[in-house]
Amino acid sequence: MSENRVFLDTNILIYAYDTSAGPKNHTAKDILMRLWDSKKGMISTQVIQEFFVTVTCKIKKPIDIDTAKVIIKDLLLWQLFVNDESSILKAIDIHEEHQFSFWDAMILQAAVNGGAELLYTEDMTHGQVVQGVRIVNPFKKQ
Repeated sequence: MSENRVFLDTNILIYAYDTSAGPKNHTAKDILMRLWDSKKGMISTQVIQEFFVTVTCKIKKPIDIDTAKVIIKDLLLWQLFVNDESSILKAIDIHEEHQFSFWDAMILQAAVNGGAELLYTEDMTHGQVVQGVRIVNPFKKQ
């Protein structure tokens, strides 16, 4: 199966490393493996920052800092987007126009900047297309 360029929201990464996430853990792991193989995964600094805080402090079975650092070092091999001044202002426009949270708008703007075709997340409306990026909730039952 040919994979499009895919931007991952933080929750997908968290589920891949959260062993208490049940079926979402397996789905997220499959997504990560597919994107590692295809080399079409994309993330942003925001995603990495949120991932670190969540997996080391907020999940049921936190990951130790050294392990999290190794995971992040690997993830930093992916295409990484840094939100600059222009990105922040464009995210505010997305926030206002589509009524996303500001943080979700920042994720979406990073996906737009990266030329992603898909954004995997469970936080936005499945199937919605914003600025050429289709939002996909990989946990949604078809």
